[in-house]
Amino acid sequence: MTNASELLSLIRAGKARAGVIGLGYVGLPLAMTLVSGGYRVLGFDIDPPKIDVLHRGESYIEAVAPEVLQAAVQGGQFEATAALERLAECDVIAICVPTPLDAHREPDLRYVEQTARDIARVLRPGQMVILESTTWPGTTDSVVRPILETSGLVCGQDFFVGFSPEREDPGNRDFVTATIPKVVAGDGPEAKELAVAFYGRAMARVVPVSTTATAEAVKITENVFRAVNIALVNELKIVYEAMGIDVWEVIEAAKTKPFGYMPFYPGPGLGGHCIPIDPFYLTWKSREYELPTRFIELAGEINSGMPRHVVDRAARALDMLSGKALSRSRVLLLGLAYKKNVSDLRESPSLKLMELLEERGAEVLYHDPHIPEIPKTRAYGALKGRPSVPLTAAVLAGVDMVLIATDHDAVDYALVASAPLVVDTRNVMARAGITGAHIVKA
Repeated sequence: MTNASELLSLIRAGKARAGVIGLGYVGLPLAMTLVSGGYRVLGFDIDPPKIDVLHRGESYIEAVAPEVLQAAVQGGQFEATAALERLAECDVIAICVPTPLDAHREPDLRYVEQTARDIARVLRPGQMVILESTTWPGTTDSVVRPILETSGLVCGQDFFVGFSPEREDPGNRDFVTATIPKVVAGDGPEAKELAVAFYGRAMARVVPVSTTATAEAVKITENVFRAVNIALVNELKIVYEAMGIDVWEVIEAAKTKPFGYMPFYPGPGLGGHCIPIDPFYLTWKSREYELPTRFIELAGEINSGMPRHVVDRAARALDMLSGKALSRSRVLLLGLAYKKNVSDLRESPSLKLMELLEERGAEVLYHDPHIPEIPKTRAYGALKGRPSVPLTAAVLAGVDMVLIATDHDAVDYALVASAPLVVDTRNVMARAGITGAHIVKA
């Protein structure tokens, strides 16, 4: 019996043990989904306090209900550990670690590379390793596989490699990990069959593609599509703003066309781990082929410039309404998360807005019902520990301006309207039917 056939038999019999490395926004929901598919799951993370929290059955990810986690822990179907030597116990290992950009906006694969080295130290025949972290096409084949082969084992014979892009959408109540179609690929026919079988036990639909590079390109394409279209409406917002036209009204009317149009919405900048980062993985890789990626680079330029445009617009509105400069003003930033109704702060434009406002001398407070205080972040360490202020009439009376950066549902926008000036980047005031000369869209 070959290593491939033996592993396939374990998977089909429901006896394979799954390992998930990285228990964050991607890894923990994946782990619980695999548990629901009948797998025993061993979760790995290098953050010991996180392991302690999970052992108590407490979820720090909104997509994972505490009762689901508690049932998995108490039933022995899920265990979390920081002991990487226990990777040898797993039959299939999914890598769900961050792939950020470095200071020069180039791919930073140190977490993927270190994880592959950790696996290589204990890799045994009959295991499969699947990368889920978003990256440039070719990473699985040219980075992960060679590191794993430093173990002395041969890929495709002793062990197997695949790629399956994560497609999480924090806060989306219509889709969960199990119901989002799962794109999968393997390094060779046997690896592909193993990946399809592995995810097929837990996912409603599996979509196999021909190569790992193709699967990597699928995720990049999805996020490039969104980044470019968001940049387009952000540019249209600026143009229509100069013409005295409300871009939000334009979009609402345009989307009534039942074909040939898909609505995207402007905002104060891009947030989340995917859209602000993933397109640059492709622009970096394209240089190897001496091919330009002008659309992607222009979209990045437009989207990264939106926080500065919003602050400039807010400064003009403040000057026109009250004759005050930002340097003498107190600003309440409403919403810190990168999107509504979540606590996800990754790459949030709100942090950049806060930095820009303070650079211009403003005193900045923030309110976010989902983020009681600013946690440690890679780029904004000086903001760590700053608390969310309560949203009260007294607080609103004590500021010169409210800048709405995130349109959380759990906010009393009628109360917000009592502020002297409201600068709305999400059109939430108009959607709530609240208007006034002191409410400005940006």
